[in-house]
Amino acid sequence: MEQEKKNSLGELMKITMENIKAMADANTIVGSPIHAEGVTLIPVSRMSFGMGGGGTEFTTKAGAPKDGFGGGSAASAKLEPVAFLVVREDGSVKLLPVAPPPATTVDRVIETVPEVVDKVTGFIEKQQEKKALKDEEE
Repeated sequence: MEQEKKNSLGELMKITMENIKAMADANTIVGSPIHAEGVTLIPVSRMSFGMGGGGTEFTTKAGAPKDGFGGGSAASAKLEPVAFLVVREDGSVKLLPVAPPPATTVDRVIETVPEVVDKVTGFIEKQQEKKALKDEEE
């Protein structure tokens, strides 16, 4: 049975994953509370990361030790603020999103669509209520 080499690709990837796990703990995503004048702010972030790695075993000449391994791995992480939880002394809690401004006209239109849908829905409901009241009177 062949033992796993010390510098094998599996070992390399294991070390990389352990380091990513250390970066992505819960305290990174949900930050430390900030207390100010009766309000507590708790930052909430989004973390995304990617990793890659590869390796190969080199052939060696006859009689040379068989330690011919070459490999590498890389990882990248990105932390973006998403929102703040606002906790007031009276116990009320509110989520305050931290959204970047829309970049293009299309983004602005997409961003306002929910408001437009709510207004149209509200208008239609009012019209149906008026019609129902009118029908009841007749």
